[in-house]
Amino acid sequence: MKYPAVLPFSEILPQLKQFDAIIDVRSPAEFAEDHIPGAINCPVLDDAQRVQIGTMYKTINAFEAKKLGAALVARNIAQHIESQFLNYPHNWKPLVYCWRGGNRSGAMAHILAKIGWQVIQLDGGYKAYRANVNTEMALLPQALNFNVLCGPTGSGKSRLLQVLAIQGAQVLDLENLANHRGSVLGNIPAAPQPSQKRFETRLWELLRGFNAERPVFVESESKKVGKLRVPEALMEKMRASPCTSVQLSTAHRVQLLTEDYVHFINDPALLNTQLDCLTPLHGREKIAHWHQLALTGRMAELVEDLLSKHYDPMYLQSIKRNFSHFESAQSLALADISEQTFQQAARQLCDVAVASQSA
Repeated sequence: MKYPAVLPFSEILPQLKQFDAIIDVRSPAEFAEDHIPGAINCPVLDDAQRVQIGTMYKTINAFEAKKLGAALVARNIAQHIESQFLNYPHNWKPLVYCWRGGNRSGAMAHILAKIGWQVIQLDGGYKAYRANVNTEMALLPQALNFNVLCGPTGSGKSRLLQVLAIQGAQVLDLENLANHRGSVLGNIPAAPQPSQKRFETRLWELLRGFNAERPVFVESESKKVGKLRVPEALMEKMRASPCTSVQLSTAHRVQLLTEDYVHFINDPALLNTQLDCLTPLHGREKIAHWHQLALTGRMAELVEDLLSKHYDPMYLQSIKRNFSHFESAQSLALADISEQTFQQAARQLCDVAVASQSA
């Protein structure tokens, strides 16, 4: 094969994990929004340079833009080779891609191939990869068997998913992938949500690795987790899947929530800012009462009131309307929120799910 070889993503996908490196030569901002799993960012133009060259194309002419662009690209590629690639052996095999046109990745691939490395360039770049993700996200959920964990806020669904994953079960933790706990109070401090495209890449990578012969455990999420949308095909499959109803006493739910949302206990002003979002639903008087509970440290009382007045009624309306198998859900009662209880519950869930799938 003559290098650099330019191949479509359909040919590259089966050997994606066999490359010694996946090199994304787009700008840091493009890379941060989303990239092929496992890729490293070696921009041939940084963010400011990309804007500069693009502006020259529009305001001066293509020839002047290409001259300066070539100088910048050559300088940046040289820096990447010197700082990252000099010690790699002759049989090193990288995959290189850019956005779509191939100019940026072509420059990098050409130089690496001239050195003697077996370089593959992705035809169509990131745009071709993204088209594949969109296509597969409409198909992958249909081949999987989901077991949906239902239960009101604070019933331990997320902790149960974590324990299931530790025990080796197949778990799709949408809140973890989205960096959000899925409610108006769901923002996680110092952990911004990924872009929609990055969220979908995380989903794609996980779903395509699941074994279709084993159950996949997932929580009964709504269509949006924070600002991010759950892909429609996945949402439809989840809502049509068998359910397990996780049950926990109100007292233990309050205890679990105060543990999981300790950042609000430490910063009641932040909590009250988020509670203001509920004003259209509950009115200023109720919100003012909740503010006072937070400011005076009466967090357990606040949490219990939020559960009874807001979260539980909203949950019952949503779960009955959206999850068709909720009425026939298997019941899973948790005695408390100890590690031992969650471990036992996870083992029980796996046994029941496997038996149901085999029946």
